This record gives sequence, structure tokens and C-alpha cells, in this order.
Amino acid sequence: MLSVGLLFLGIFRNIQAYLLRTNAADKRSRRGNRPGREALLSPTSSLVSSKAAADAVFKSACKERVLLAYTDYNLDITKIVNLFSKYGETVSTVHVSNDAVKNILEIVRWPSMPLIFVKGDCCGGLKELHQLEENGALNEWLKEHQYDLAVIGGGSGGLAAAKEAVHFGKKVICLDFVKPSTMGTTWGLGGTCVNVGCIPKKLMHQAALLGEYIEDAKMFGWEIPEGTIKLNWHQLKNAVQNHIASLNWGYRVQLKEKSVTYMNSYATFTGSHELSVKNKKGKVEKITSDRFLIAVGLRPRFPDVPGVLECCISSDDLFSLSYNPGKTLCVGASYVSLECAGFLRGIGNDVTVMVRSILLRGFDQDMAERIKKHMIERGIKFIPYVPVKYEKLKEPTNDEPGLIRVHTIQKHEDGTEVQVAEDFNTVLMAIGRDALTDDLGLDLVGVDRAKSGKIIGRREQSVSCPYIYAIGDVLNGSPELTPVAIQAGKVLMRRILTGNCELTEYNKVPTTVFTPLEYGSCGLSEDAAIQKYGKENINVYHNVFIPLEYAVTDRKEKTHCYCKLICLKNEQDLVLGLHILTPNAGEIIQGFAIALKFDAKKADFDRLIGIHPTVAENFTMLTLLKEDGQVLKATGC
Repeated sequence: MLSVGLLFLGIFRNIQAYLLRTNAADKRSRRGNRPGREALLSPTSSLVSSKAAADAVFKSACKERVLLAYTDYNLDITKIVNLFSKYGETVSTVHVSNDAVKNILEIVRWPSMPLIFVKGDCCGGLKELHQLEENGALNEWLKEHQYDLAVIGGGSGGLAAAKEAVHFGKKVICLDFVKPSTMGTTWGLGGTCVNVGCIPKKLMHQAALLGEYIEDAKMFGWEIPEGTIKLNWHQLKNAVQNHIASLNWGYRVQLKEKSVTYMNSYATFTGSHELSVKNKKGKVEKITSDRFLIAVGLRPRFPDVPGVLECCISSDDLFSLSYNPGKTLCVGASYVSLECAGFLRGIGNDVTVMVRSILLRGFDQDMAERIKKHMIERGIKFIPYVPVKYEKLKEPTNDEPGLIRVHTIQKHEDGTEVQVAEDFNTVLMAIGRDALTDDLGLDLVGVDRAKSGKIIGRREQSVSCPYIYAIGDVLNGSPELTPVAIQAGKVLMRRILTGNCELTEYNKVPTTVFTPLEYGSCGLSEDAAIQKYGKENINVYHNVFIPLEYAVTDRKEKTHCYCKLICLKNEQDLVLGLHILTPNAGEIIQGFAIALKFDAKKADFDRLIGIHPTVAENFTMLTLLKEDGQVLKATGC
């Protein structure tokens, strides 16, 4: 056994000595990487004389065309070196310290060493390298291309990544093309959030709130002329669209100032490093790039129901309608459905929500039920029907909505079914959103996708195509939130372009649902905490409260404002999640989210002195445990 061990050690030392040889006098050309080209220098170049830490590995990967990171236990290194020598490539090497291995593997999400980096992108080990060679991708990868990075998608995440990459000296192109909605709606640069999501939604939510504030003003002494308060839809729509147009223009200017090439064209992969881009006039161009970032987001889903495409709109259309939607049916239990139902009711419309499942799937269900109860009290109807047909009775005009008959089936508890039909001016489909990635040519280049169409990644890097990345809603497992996409885009560019080891943290992300009473949350829901840790290990501290500004009004919200902390008992009441239903919930939850990032405990909230009188201070005064079943009652001033 001893002789075998000595023989093994001798072989390894010979291999290691071979790898560390370098010829500093030879400098190879960065161009013309044709298979069979004679190498201009020795096949390896050692970058560090001692074992490297994680940051040294990633920084080296960003600078070298080909980098091999290996440990004391890797014996197939010569095969890797020989493979690249066929392409005239010198393999730069980094001997990784054993202490750094775990950290490196955690960052790239690969199971083992050695790791090969090509132009800064980790492609795995020898097995993966052979696969890339067999399908011709390695040869194409090593060639020179027009761009360092091609970003497909001009939403918040894609734009953030493009600008960050240019900041680090890369040549970048951004390709953005909006396929028309079922109603023919299109929009400018900026993606869903800016054009048909967060921005117009929040503005229309504010419009609804202002109507309520006018009524509140009477209780505070303001003399408001008697008569019906009426909203001018055309003025609201124009104000919203004008603001959006200014943002679209601003993004165009930013890209130009940052020297990002922008094309309003639809991109499709036609080769491993080639895109076919087609503009709205039908002109087609070919471009090539070393790397690709897919940030195309999601689009509304439509069910397979007769008449749905001809009769129903989505959130892609709502904010630019030339007419007030009138009597509206919102189909779906998503946050989009509830938010739209809330502000449409707030501006005076008759609104019904049709659901066949739980509200706000993925959110805290206790909070979801409280939202539903509040919305019902505000006059929004909820019906558990299943739509089976949509029939257009009247076409809309520029000033007036149309008329749509919705045929549904109502199921009773005894199992009987009754067909019901009702007419609405507008039907808003909001049952969810899908990744429309089928037309991008991803199958051609071997990008693995989930059933949803989302791209499966090792973090943001495609699991099957190492030079293709994804961020935002189109990345499988990523929270579908604009700030997440922006953060992911910036952090990813810093990591693959400079070797920064920072990672995007996809947990403990604060979010807000802009229903009439806003719902803000961060961390685990009560349901998820119980499922993960067991009900017996969870403490839920909660209470109701009345915002001071509601105290002298007749608002129904007085009985609905509520907050809770979800804590882990055996970890000194470590706060796992916090939830609040209140006006301005988003402004409140943003600040408290940092407490979860730093693993705050219930005692930390107790020690925090609140600002009085605010609704946020209620998080510092929670003493009632949910399991005790005490009646909740707002106290104090």
C-alpha cells in the first residue's frame, strides 16, 4: 500500500510540475481560433504561485480566455489541456486551496472540481467540455464575435444589466421587441413594470385613494360642494400614459449615453452564438455575441375557453384603454386581478372577481382572507364560478366600452351544476402569467426550460448552455418582482465581468400587493413557516389597529388593519416573516425588511422605540399570541 501511495504521489507531482511550466516570452494572438492552428506557446500558464482563494479564481476567470481551476485531487487535467491545445488555446491554471473549494462550488453551483472557465463563463468539468466540443459549441465559443454581451429584453432587469456591463468596458447590444397583446396593444422600452405593470397600476391605485381622501376631507372640516364625485377616465389615462412615455424616452437616452447599442427588434437564436433579429418592418439582421442574457419577462395567460381572445383584455391593455372599463369582471385570484379590481371599484365602477381557487396563491392565506373580506365590504363581489364561454354582444368605441356576455357554470355543494350568464362591459383576464420563450430558438442551442417555459439555471446561468444567462421573471425560481430583476442584473454583471463574489439574495425579499388596503410582507408566510418547522415550533404575534387618520372618519378600514410577526420558538423567537395590512404598507415593510436580513428576533422588535402616532409602531408593540385565541382589539391612541 505504501509503494502504491508513493507511486500515486509521484505521478501527481509530475502532472503538477507540467501544469506550472510557463513560457513568459510567448504571447498568443487573441484572434483566429481555428481548430488545428499551431499553438504559439506552451499549453499552460500558471497565474499564481500558491494556492488561490475563491476571489482570486473568479478574478482570474474574468481576465483569461481559458482558465482551469483545480485542486490536489484532480488527475484529468492533462486531458483538458490537450483538448484546448487543438484549438490553439493556452490554458491558464489556478491551483485552488482546499479551504476555498466549498465557497467556489457554492457560487457556481457545480458539484465538484476541476472547473473550466471560457471567456469568464464556467462550463463545468471535462465531461461538459467534451459535450460542448461534440456539438460544435466550443469551436464557436472560442471565436471572436461582434459583441461581448447581447441582452434580449428591454425591461428593468435587462436595462440594468446592459448599463452595468458597459460600465465595465464591454460592448453591449440590447434587443427589445413587444409582441402585440390580443387586443393589439404595444408599448415602448422599459418592460412590463414601466408600461403595463407597477407604474400605471400604482398611479391608478393612487387615483382611487384620492377619491376616498376627498370624502375624508369633509370629516376634517373641508367644505366640499355637494354632488357626486366623478373621475374623468380620459384625463387619468392620459396623465398615466404621458408619464410612461417620459420614462420610455428616458431609457432610450440612458442607453445612448452609456453607449449601449439598442435595436427595437425581435431576437431568435439561429446558432450557438448567433441571433437573427427582425424589426417591425420585417428587416432581418444577424448578430453574434460571446454571451447572452435573457430578460424577456412574462406575459398574461389566457385559458382555452371559447371567445376568450376575442372578448377579454389583460393588464397589457387596461391602462391604455380609451374608455372607462365600466362594469368589469376580473377573472382570477392573482394579485393583478385583486389590484385592478380594487382601483376600478375605487374610481366608482361595478366590479366582480371570479375565482375558482384560493386568493393570492403563494402569499399568507390569513392575510388573503382579510383582504377578501375588506374588498367585499367595499362592494366588490366574489363569485366561485367557472367560465365556459365569452360572447361579444357589442363592440367598444373610443368613448364607450362594449358588452360581453359571460357564460359560467356554478357548482353547488350537493354536486349539481347550474349554468349562469351575466353581461359585463369589460372582462379582465388575470389568471397568471407565462414565459413566452418558445419563439426564441432556445431548443436550437440546448437551453433547458421548465414546463412553465422559464429557464432553469445554476443561479442565473443556464444549466445546459454556459454562455447563456437569465434574470428576472423568466428565470425559474426567481421572485417575480422588478427590484429583484434589477438587482440580479447588476450583481450578475459584476460577478462575471470583474470576479466579484457577491450573489443576489432571493430570500427575504419585501413585497406589497396594492389592494385598497395595501398588504406588505417579507419572509415566510404563516402557512409556509408551519409547513417548514411545524405548528408547535411557531409563535405568531398579532393584533389589529386603527390608523390615526381614520379615527375621525367613517371608513370601513377601521376594522381591517392588522399586522403579525411569525417567529421560530426554539431560536429565541427568530422572526421568520412579517405581514401588515394597512395604508402605505409598502413604505412600512421596506424598512422592516432589513431586520429580517440581519436575523432579528422578537426581542429586537420589542426594544425598538416606535414613532408615535404611526401604524408602523404596531410592530414594536405586539404581545398577543395567535394560539391563545384572545379577541383582537385596537388599543391606545
